[in-house]
Amino acid sequence: MARNKKTPPREAPKSTADYYKLNVKAVEDLVNADASNSPKVSEAELRRYRSGPKVRLSDAVKALLIKFWFAGATCFFFLWGLGTYLNHWLDQMVVLGLALGAVTDLLTNNLFRFMAKSPGANDRWMMFPGKGFYTLPLNLLYAFLLLFLVVTTYNVVNAAILGLGMAEGGTPLGVGPILFGVFTAAWDTLLIQIKRTAQSVLSDARRRAKGA
Repeated sequence: MARNKKTPPREAPKSTADYYKLNVKAVEDLVNADASNSPKVSEAELRRYRSGPKVRLSDAVKALLIKFWFAGATCFFFLWGLGTYLNHWLDQMVVLGLALGAVTDLLTNNLFRFMAKSPGANDRWMMFPGKGFYTLPLNLLYAFLLLFLVVTTYNVVNAAILGLGMAEGGTPLGVGPILFGVFTAAWDTLLIQIKRTAQSVLSDARRRAKGA
């Protein structure tokens, strides 16, 4: 004689409201979540969920490539693109300096902020990392300083080439996006490093003066 199998008790049918019932506390925790009340997550754990290329570049290399690309693009579009309309070299330099300063303030620095893993993490790659309208005129003036150093570099290199007899007259090394980007990124990085070193020296001097 076969045994009677016990049938499991039937669950009470759920109403439509049960399916859409929300956990009020969980929703409130999610809405009110910020950096102060969120649990700490290690950098190693975050790295597991970040997607990206297998070949990882250091932050310094990424910063140099970004500076190089934007400076080269500025040279391409504004010096080469408008060179036929601006016949005098001084007009070309003014337009290039204004464009370089605007691109730095509006594009390059904002890209650094967007790529930062934490707020302010990429400030070390910007001469003026602050936000506000005051940074635009500062970056414009800084761009003309960079442009002066880049033009001086071209003149020194051309003078050396002519002095060594590697070329006969003229301008052996013309201005192009690639070298312009390299020279601009190099001078920019050097000047920012000088600024950071000076800030560190002043900070140490103030700390010693307070401790004395």
